[in-house]
Amino acid sequence: METTSKLVETITKGIQEKKGEYITIVNLTNIDGAIAKYFVICQGNSTTQVEAIASSVSDTVRTEIKEKPTNVAGLGNKEWVAIDYSDVLVHIFMPETREFYNLETLWEDAGLTKIPNLD
Repeated sequence: METTSKLVETITKGIQEKKGEYITIVNLTNIDGAIAKYFVICQGNSTTQVEAIASSVSDTVRTEIKEKPTNVAGLGNKEWVAIDYSDVLVHIFMPETREFYNLETLWEDAGLTKIPNLD
């Protein structure tokens, strides 16, 4: 679990490097049948920023803890990029897309941690 916590921390750092906003960590460890232990959800204010955040997350995780994602989806449309690290799924949204899917509310028993935006 310590390795997963370090991964979540490193992902958050990568998001903050590119000023990703409204970071929410969804703890799914107590949810039976969940597809991951954590979701890390954030948003960017433009398609360019969404792509930059995705690149920053991948680069930061690869550099700091030597992990590569098992899959990356959505880079073509840049409205929603998902990065799969098996135990942790990263979701980087445009604001409208995030509001539409509202992933934070899918599991009412999940613990939510909101990370304050950097100034």
